[in-house]
Amino acid sequence: MLYFITRNGQSYGPYSLEDLQKYVASGNVLPSDLAKSEEMTEAAPVWQVLGMPAPQAYQQPQVSAYPGGMPQVVALYPDAPNLSWGLVLLFSFFTCGFFMFIWNLVVSSWMKRVQPNSRAIFYYIAAAVLSTLQIVFRPHVLMHFELGWHGIWPSYQAHLVRSVLAPIAIWIVRLAARFTLRADLEEHFNTVEPIGLSLNGVMTFFFGGLYFQYHLNRINELKLAARFRGAVI
Repeated sequence: MLYFITRNGQSYGPYSLEDLQKYVASGNVLPSDLAKSEEMTEAAPVWQVLGMPAPQAYQQPQVSAYPGGMPQVVALYPDAPNLSWGLVLLFSFFTCGFFMFIWNLVVSSWMKRVQPNSRAIFYYIAAAVLSTLQIVFRPHVLMHFELGWHGIWPSYQAHLVRSVLAPIAIWIVRLAARFTLRADLEEHFNTVEPIGLSLNGVMTFFFGGLYFQYHLNRINELKLAARFRGAVI
């Protein structure tokens, strides 16, 4: 069953019962907000829908809007890391991609703070660990005929693992990290901070962190513009 939440004349949702429980626990939905589903004839307070104890008093948070009139329930979410995507590209180029590894961890760590159920950071950490192991444990391939077949074959196997299988495994984990972070970003910025974010799958596949950073920069610009309009986001 899906519920719409009403506060100060604004409607949000729809949310499942599990979503309501999660957002009440995080403070994004108040027990005193009104909830209504298609099966309900009248709206009821969220605390009744969730079977919570009757509340005594709740402070209503402010409601602000992003440019374009999109409603936004105010929550104390930290802004996304706001380094320009062009600088991220430049630093990654001069560090041979090392900076991008670090920046992905920074962004996924922020995502974990604002979206506690996010698992993207675990995939990024796994990719970083695998890449480090690939660099540290570099077996020397000794392809000398005097070693005989029993000497060449183990060296060839180690070379195959390091040069072929390990990069494939790292790439798969990185793709899992990218698409997990994509799903988390879309979930967060279409529910608790609804700005209608939609991320392209092809761009995610090829550009990953740079593509995400471009959109995070835009989101921060929208939030800054909303603050100048007198809203607190």
